[in-house]
Formats: sequence, structure tokens, C-alpha cells
Amino acid sequence: MKRETLKYAFIQTLPVLFGYVFMGMAFGILLEKAGYNFIWAFFISLIIYAGSMQFVLISMLGGGMGLLSMIVLTLSVQSRHIFYGLSFIEKFKAMGKWGWYMIFSLTDETYSLLCGMNIPKELNQKQVFLAVAALDQSYWIIGCTLGAVIGSFIGFDTTGIDFAMTALFVVIFIEQWYSYQSHLPALVGMVCGVASLVIFGAGAFILPALIASVCLLLVFKNSIKQGENQEVCQ
Repeated sequence: MKRETLKYAFIQTLPVLFGYVFMGMAFGILLEKAGYNFIWAFFISLIIYAGSMQFVLISMLGGGMGLLSMIVLTLSVQSRHIFYGLSFIEKFKAMGKWGWYMIFSLTDETYSLLCGMNIPKELNQKQVFLAVAALDQSYWIIGCTLGAVIGSFIGFDTTGIDFAMTALFVVIFIEQWYSYQSHLPALVGMVCGVASLVIFGAGAFILPALIASVCLLLVFKNSIKQGENQEVCQ
């Protein structure tokens, strides 16, 4: 992989770096407090790499939850990733064996970056995608492992640290807003998100919001394409 590709991917993933390290540290600290050391934190982040689901996993490990219940809960929490993968099917197929890793590593933040990047023509898109995904996971692994190590030596109050991820998404949203002339997808997403939050509540709004967003974006597909074509012409 070329140095220019890694440099570009690193710059693009800087917001994720700060968000993942702090959130990963919070997970590592909580995991260590639950009785699992940094080795567990490293391999959970390497093999499972599920973000919010890893926090749920902590309670699973100590709660005696059955395997079937774990599977159902995991599917419900991570079901939004189905929609992420649909929009990248062809691109990931074209990446050959690395496509499987891209499917595995497609987190919320990585998906947002892949959607919002304007990759320079001189760089290979496949290599950029792979570099972004690998860097994001490495940040998460470092954060989780470091948090478990720190948690084994000192006490740590994690109150408020989860806001790091909210701030991260705000930064990514603003960057995408200014990068594209057509704001219709963002507006559709906001309207569907707010409406689903009001109707279904904070605990169950994500999946309905995603379904509604996908349906509306399909309806407005031609309008969005026209906006992109005008942007290219300009």
C-alpha cells in the first residue's frame, strides 16, 4: 500500500481516532472492572469489534444470559448494519478477499467516512477503503486495550465520556454537509430520525428510521443524482 494512501486515510480518520480511543478506553475500563483483563479487551476488539454491542457484552458475560438470547439481542442492536452493507455490495465484491474484511469492519463511523470521502483520482479507491477500515479498527483496539490496562491500576469515572461519539458524528455530519451540494439525503435522514424518535422512543427508533430513510431516498433517487451531476458540472 502506498504511503500517499495511508497518509490520506489517516487524515480522514482523525475524528474517528479521538472518538474511538476515548470510547475504547471506557469499554476497557468497564471490562476490567467486570473482572476481565487487557488480554480479553484486545481479543474482543480484534475479533468481535462491535462498538456499542461490546458494552452490552460486559453485562452478558456476568449475567448468565443464554446463547439464543445473546444472538437475538445482538441482531437487534446491530441490525442497522444490514442497510450499511447494501450500499457497498458491489464495491466490496470488487475488492476480492478483502471484501470480507470490509464487511466485518463496517462500523457506523467507518460507513460515514466511506460515504463522505472525495478520494483523489490518483489514489486507488479500494486501497483507501481498506486503509480507512483497518485504521479505524486499530484505533478501537488501542483504546480498549489501553483502557483495560489503565483500569487495572487506577479508578476512573467514565461519566460523560460517551459524548465523544456524539461529537464525532456531529463533526462527520458537518463535513459531509459542506462537501455535497445536495443536502436532500441529510435532510431526509434528520426528518426520519426525529420522527422515529418521537413515535418509537429512544430505545427503538434506529431501525425504523433507517427503513424510512432508505425508502424515501429511493423515491428521491433521481433528484439526488441530478444534484450530484450539477455539482460535477460546476
